[in-house]
Order: sequence, then structure tokens, then C-alpha cells
Amino acid sequence: MLKVNLFLDSSALVAGIVSPTRAARALLLLAETSQITITVSEQVIAESERAIARKIPQALPELRQAIRASKVKIVPNPSPPEVQASLNLIQHPADVPILLAAMNAHVDFLITLNRKHFIDNPEVARLTGLRIGTPGDGLEWLRKRIFASEG
Repeated sequence: MLKVNLFLDSSALVAGIVSPTRAARALLLLAETSQITITVSEQVIAESERAIARKIPQALPELRQAIRASKVKIVPNPSPPEVQASLNLIQHPADVPILLAAMNAHVDFLITLNRKHFIDNPEVARLTGLRIGTPGDGLEWLRKRIFASEG
């Protein structure tokens, strides 16, 4: 299998924990078997822990275990000056650090459930050079890459 690196934002990481049969969970399981690499930033970890603690606190150990088992690569957050200089990348300023972390990590695909700010605005992908989509989009892209490499 081709080794690919996917960046999960907090919405996708949390979905991988709370939706055991959906695409986000499948991506975590693929990472567990070392078939893909999942990268997140420190901010994604903090946001995910806050979301799980607020919504389903009993799932916090599962989140932490999934991060360990999936061998998630955690990259540092971009610096405040980097963020400030890149506010033009997306309409929602709070999402700039996520974009920069994914760009700095040179990932193949940014996985998110945030349609409003990331997916439904094609300008974000154009400005960043990132492929951006849902966990299902990422899984489908991965399937196509696998079949193309086997053909």
C-alpha cells in the first residue's frame, strides 16, 4: 500500500471515536495497522479532548487510546506571527492554525467535517494547496490511490 499522510482536524478525530462504523473510524483503524499516517496538531488534541470531555466524558480514555494505537503524529501549532500572516487563507480566523499545521506537515489530505469553513469554500484548498474533504472523501481518495498503484 502507498504510504499516505492524512491530517485530521478535531471534528474528524472526535468522529472517529464516537462513530465506530463510519469513515473517520476506518481511517484510525488503517493508521493502527500502519497502512497510513495520521497527523494532528497540538491544537487538534486539545480541541478533541475538550469536545469529548464536554459531550461524552466517559470516552476520554478511548480518545487517548485511539491516539496511541493509531500512532498519531502530533505536530506543533504554528507560531502566532505565522497565524497572523496567514489570516487570508480562510474566513474563520480560528481555523488558520489548523491549515498552517497541515501545510507545515506536508500532508496529502486534510480531513474535516467542517463544511462551512473548509469544504464548501474551494478557495481554501486553492490558496493552501491542500486536498480537503470529509472522512468519506479521504477514504475514497485513498481507495483510488490504492487501485491506481495496483493497476
